[in-house]
Amino acid sequence: MDHLFQQLLDHAPDAILIADRDGTIRFWNHGAEQMFGHTAAEARGQSLDLIIPEKLRARHWEGYYRVMASGRTKYTTGLLTSPGVRKDGSRLSLEFSIVLLRDAQGDLEGCASIMRDVTVRWQREKELKQRLAACESGAPDPAA
Repeated sequence: MDHLFQQLLDHAPDAILIADRDGTIRFWNHGAEQMFGHTAAEARGQSLDLIIPEKLRARHWEGYYRVMASGRTKYTTGLLTSPGVRKDGSRLSLEFSIVLLRDAQGDLEGCASIMRDVTVRWQREKELKQRLAACESGAPDPAA
């Protein structure tokens, strides 16, 4: 059964990554390679800053270290949304879930994230909101 789990992790189309308590990337699957443009060899051992837009890093690390210290997060259910950054510097919109990872004694070792690129959907929703606002205000449709 272990080989089936390994295949799931390695070949899932979503990005699956594991970071330790310090925020160092320890696992990076093929989906993460495709999404962010960094190979597993390039990403492993790097800080999560690799995929976090610079202006959001301080806020991210404040929350990350708070979770690592307390061992608790309110984000273990539902999806989080956040922008990310690819190797080429382009931005993407992400939805992701968090799994806290513990050792055999229950001590927090880090966390895993399962991420999906929702950039196309986010852009489409933004355009629809703009068109709706234009219709409601009587302004010409920006898409026309």
